[in-house]
Formats: sequence, C-alpha cells, structure tokens
Amino acid sequence: MKTRIKELRARHDMTQEDLARKVGVRRETIVYLEKGKYNPSLKLAHDVAKALKSTIDEVFIFD
Repeated sequence: MKTRIKELRARHDMTQEDLARKVGVRRETIVYLEKGKYNPSLKLAHDVAKALKSTIDEVFIFD
C-alpha cells in the first residue's frame, strides 16, 4: 500500500510528531505508515485522513 501522508503533511506544514500527537500514536507509527510498511486499522486510517483534512481514499492508495 502506498500513501500520500508525507505530501499531505507538508501541505499542512505538519511534522510526523504533530500528526502522531493528533491521532494518538507514536511518531514511529507515522514513519511506518509513510513507508508503506504498516497497514493501519480502519480507525487509524480514518483518524489520519481526518487530521490531514482528506479522505481515506486520498491518503491511502490500495494497489
């Protein structure tokens, strides 16, 4: 799975730490999500998308 988290974070001038705090996870989780090494739960995917003011489909690319 690919993500646009890094791109969307940059658009909102948000660090990995900022996003992690907003969604209630550790920064490492955001790193793994950005690298596509971690498949999030539906709740986490929703929380990340909401924090980035996007939809799940815009943030996560399922191939």
